[in-house]
Amino acid sequence: MILTLEWTEAGVRFIDQTKLPTEETYVTCTSYQQVADAIRTMIVRGAPAIGVAAAMGIALGTRDAAARDHASLREEFEKICQVIGATRPTAVNLFWAIERMRRKLDASQKLSVAEAKRALIEEAQRMYVEDIAANQAMGKHGATLMPSSGGVLTHCNAGALATCGYGTALGVIRAAVESGKKIHVFADETRPFLQGSRLTAWELNKDGIPTTVISDNMAGAMMSQGKIGAVVVGADRIAANGDVANKIGTYTVAVLAKEHGIPFYVAAPWSTVDLATPDGEGIPIEQRPATEVTHFAGKRVTPEGIRVENPAFDVTPHRYVAAIITERGLARAPYTESLKQLANTAVLSSQQSVLT
Repeated sequence: MILTLEWTEAGVRFIDQTKLPTEETYVTCTSYQQVADAIRTMIVRGAPAIGVAAAMGIALGTRDAAARDHASLREEFEKICQVIGATRPTAVNLFWAIERMRRKLDASQKLSVAEAKRALIEEAQRMYVEDIAANQAMGKHGATLMPSSGGVLTHCNAGALATCGYGTALGVIRAAVESGKKIHVFADETRPFLQGSRLTAWELNKDGIPTTVISDNMAGAMMSQGKIGAVVVGADRIAANGDVANKIGTYTVAVLAKEHGIPFYVAAPWSTVDLATPDGEGIPIEQRPATEVTHFAGKRVTPEGIRVENPAFDVTPHRYVAAIITERGLARAPYTESLKQLANTAVLSSQQSVLT
C-alpha cells in the first residue's frame, strides 16, 4: 500500500505529491509550521489525508511546546490550530480533525501535561488507522455499484494518495477489481494541477489496473461513444442536502453523465459530510495561485497581464448524484433524509442495505 503519510518520532513524513510521477521522494516535517506548509503547497492533498495530516501537525506542535501547565498548553494548542486551519478552507476534514483534537485535549485535563501530549499523538495515530478502515469499508459498499466490466471514469485523485491508504473513489474501484469485476479506468487529467494524469494514473499503474488518461474536455466524447459505464469521484465537502464540493471540473462531468444516462457516484468518509452546511451555497471555495494556470512545468503558457480564475473546487448539485458512498453505507436521494439516517447509524458491516 502506498504510504501517503506517517507519524515518526522525527516528525510527520509525507510522500511529496508535487514530484510525482517522475520522482518518488519523501519529506519529513519537523514542526507544525512545516506541516501547514505541506498542506498549503499540496505536498499532501486530498480531504481525508489533509484531515489526518492536520491532526498529526497539531500533535507534533503540542508535543514540542514548552508549556508546563494546561493553561499554557491550551494557548499553544489554539495557536497551532489557527495556523493549520488557515491552510485550505474547502476540505471540511481539516476542521473536523481540529475539533476532534480539541475534544481530546478537553478530555485530558486531569492528566499531566506530558500525558495530555501523548494522548494527542495517540488520537492522531488512531485517526490514521480509522481512515484506512473507513476506505476499505466504503470500497466494499461501492463495489456493488460498479459495472461488471467496462469503463469507469474518475476525476482528480481520490485514491491512496488522497487518504491514508486504499482510497475513496479509487478504493471503490480497487474493491470492485478485487471482487472480480473487469474494470478499465478512464482518468481525467484534471487541469490545472493534473492530479489525474500524475497521481491517479501513477497509483493505478502500480496496482496493475488498466487505465487510460484523457484530457478533461474528452469526457463527453468518451461517454457518447459508450466507453463509460459509471463515474465515481471523491469529495472535499458534502452538504446536508447532498450537494458535493470536489475538484474543479467535477460539476461538468456530472452534467455530462446525466445527459448520457450514466450514474454519477461520490465516495467519501463520513468526516467529509458537513450536516451543519445546508447546501452547496455555504461551502467556501478555495482560490489557488494564478501561476498554476499561467505556467506549465515552470514555463509561462499564457500572455503576460492576462486575468486568471483558478478556483480549486466546484459544487455539484445533489440532483446529479446517483448515490453517496460512505463507510456507514450508501445514501440516495432525498439526501437530507438519508444522510440524517446515516448520521445516527453506527458503522455497520459491508452488508448494510442502501438507505433511500
